[in-house]
Formats: sequence, structure tokens, C-alpha cells
Amino acid sequence: MLRILSVLLALAVAISACAPAAPRIGADGKPLPKAYRISRSDTGKIQFRMLDSVNALRQAGGRTTVQLNPQLNAAAATHARDMSVQNRPWHFGSDGSSPIDRINRVGYPGKLVGETISETYESELETLAAWMDQPDTRRVIMSADARNMGFAWYQESGGKIWWTLVMGN
Repeated sequence: MLRILSVLLALAVAISACAPAAPRIGADGKPLPKAYRISRSDTGKIQFRMLDSVNALRQAGGRTTVQLNPQLNAAAATHARDMSVQNRPWHFGSDGSSPIDRINRVGYPGKLVGETISETYESELETLAAWMDQPDTRRVIMSADARNMGFAWYQESGGKIWWTLVMGN
């Protein structure tokens, strides 16, 4: 009998270890965000996952697909890091630069269609979903004028991610 109780106790402990941990709750009563961690090796995967997702949305909306552009990627990366330095999500750089200034600096030959930005702990696909829920950012992503896309981010050590997506033609 002691042997059966020992086995049952061990089994109960093992099963309870498999149960998901209860989410931590913030002061507002909502679960605290879980940081989405990005490693260096994820860069290409994330950029192409975002490109594929944007193009799927664009095709479903009757728009042409866009291509990743290295110059727009560079402009997006510069701005994502700069937003972190400024600790605020906005479209102007710490030097007063606009999105147009940034694409000109990297030598992009086309014109700016628009820029979308975000400060979050969420993944790129959760961020894209949030952008698509807002009319102004949705308009940039779905613009019929867009032909090229730049996409980059900067992740702080605490996990916060500053996302930047730039569309050009």
C-alpha cells in the first residue's frame, strides 16, 4: 500500500510539473506580456515571415506583392534603434530626421509610401495584426503604390522591441 501511495504521489508531482504556469497579472488585471526573444540567427526568418504575411494580406486585398529592399531595411533598422534611444515610438529621429530623410540617406531611389512603427513585447506577426487593425497603418501596408518594403527592429535587453516597417515605390 505504501508503494502504491508513493507511486501515485510521484505521478501527481510529475503531472503538476507539466501544467502551464498561471500568467502573471498586471495592475490592470490583464496578463503581463511575455517577452518575445529574438536571436541574431532569426533575422532572415523574421524578415521573410513578415514579407510573406504582408504579401498574403496584399494579395487577399487585390494588391500587388512587394519585395524586401536592403536600403529600406537599413532605414528601418536605423529608426528602430533610434526610437529605443529616445524611448518613444514616433516617426522623427533624434536628429529631427523624417522617414523621407532616412530613405534618402540610405540611397533609396524611389519615394516613401509610408512608415509604420511599434513599441511592444509582441512578435512581428502580432504587431502586423495590430497594424492591420488601425486604419492609418493598414493604409500604408495595403497601399497600391507600394512596390518595396523595409522591415527591421531593435530589441532591448529587457525584451522590449521597437519595430519599423517602411514602404516605398
